[in-house]
Amino acid sequence: MKTIAKVGLGCLGALGAWGLLLAPRRNQPGWEALEGVRYAHRGLHDPDRGVPENSMAAFRRAVWHGFGAELDVHLMADGELAVVHDSSLKRVCGADVCVEDLTAGQLKNYPLMGTEETIPLFREVLELFEGKTPLVIELKAERGNAALLTDRVMAALKGWNGTYCVESFHPAVLLRLRERYPHVLRGQLSQNFLKDSEVGNLSLPARFVLTNLLTTALTKPDFIAYHWKDRGNPSLRLMRRLYGVHEVGWTVRDRETMERLSGEGVTSIFEGFEP
Repeated sequence: MKTIAKVGLGCLGALGAWGLLLAPRRNQPGWEALEGVRYAHRGLHDPDRGVPENSMAAFRRAVWHGFGAELDVHLMADGELAVVHDSSLKRVCGADVCVEDLTAGQLKNYPLMGTEETIPLFREVLELFEGKTPLVIELKAERGNAALLTDRVMAALKGWNGTYCVESFHPAVLLRLRERYPHVLRGQLSQNFLKDSEVGNLSLPARFVLTNLLTTALTKPDFIAYHWKDRGNPSLRLMRRLYGVHEVGWTVRDRETMERLSGEGVTSIFEGFEP
């Protein structure tokens, strides 16, 4: 019986330590302006209508329909910020070049998905959304530039009249936000990286840590943006139960799923339909 009791106490201790590791920042003001909004993934894009993802046309459509938008930001060679998802432009522009190696003036040479749209600058998107619907801004850290990318994005947002939060898969971005910009609502992006060993060429330990949100003790996010199909993850469930952590679900592709998640208090990033 003593052995059983010791095992039980050990399990309780481990669960308590796990819970402490997963404690997010709580009660940071500003979330109330972000919740209840539906966010168009990479803008309200529609390839069938010639509206590519992360284009000014897609962002104008989101604003017109009253949706917020999620977008992706990269740091370029000249210090400017480009709004595009992939570092490589192969998929969206058919060009074997990385956006980190380009300058702002060169972006006009890379049409998006065969249209007349080109990769916008972050400042152009901010101008469009100023005083309008909120933004979920994802920072795409590459080549060890997490701190510099974060600094440049925050400099662009200084004095901007709009509502936003910042998220990233890279914990170093959140750590920079915690250290230098504590007023900003920050979110940890994640998914079940253990399902695919090739995701981001991550090692098994890194995939385990990121899947289970074990950097939370260092970064103290305000919200977790998790792939909605993977939201049964035990760490996410524990964070919701213990701390009521704000949750964002991506990427939702049908109205029924969106309504179900909304009923559970999840903010949705959607794509492929108009709610």
